[in-house]
Amino acid sequence: MKRILTMGLLACSVAGLAGCATSYPQAPATAELSDYNYLIGPGDNVNIVVWRNPELSMSVPVRPDGKITTPLVEDLPASGRDPSTLAREIEQALGKYIRDPVVTVIVTGFVGPYSQQIRVMGEAAKPQTLPYRQKMSVLDVMIAVGGLTDFADGNRATLLRTSEGNKQYTVRLKDLTRRGDVSANVEMKPGDVLIIPQSWF
Repeated sequence: MKRILTMGLLACSVAGLAGCATSYPQAPATAELSDYNYLIGPGDNVNIVVWRNPELSMSVPVRPDGKITTPLVEDLPASGRDPSTLAREIEQALGKYIRDPVVTVIVTGFVGPYSQQIRVMGEAAKPQTLPYRQKMSVLDVMIAVGGLTDFADGNRATLLRTSEGNKQYTVRLKDLTRRGDVSANVEMKPGDVLIIPQSWF
């Protein structure tokens, strides 16, 4: 009787573990981002041009706190804004000192806000954070991080999509990078996290 009870408990444990095994759906091949606008982030450089006021025109970095400082305008938040919005806010701030300022903001050295950056964790040759670019694919990401390590289990990689409430998808990185299966290539979205596990054998 004791042996039967032990076997029953073991069977229940195995069944419970099997129930815990999680498989995620395949990541969609395309990302619907028709209204994507680049947002400024810490580390970007912004070239501010004030028409007919060269002494107020200059290139400034966006500080780690997301703000910029220019002549007559101190500590203006820039992170999370698109260039046109930032230009209008600079015009409003300069309007206290000059009549009808016309400002153009040109972004260089693209980094983007932290919330939109692509992060690669685990068994990539060079795990890192990358600036998001429109129509960026997982193949572009893998080229940037130098591919998979020898210990990576590429076909068990997951894509965590923060823009969809941290929903997770399966991506077949081994098929894509080592077998050249382009059907495994998928488009990225801002804020995606690519997690590459280690192979068990």
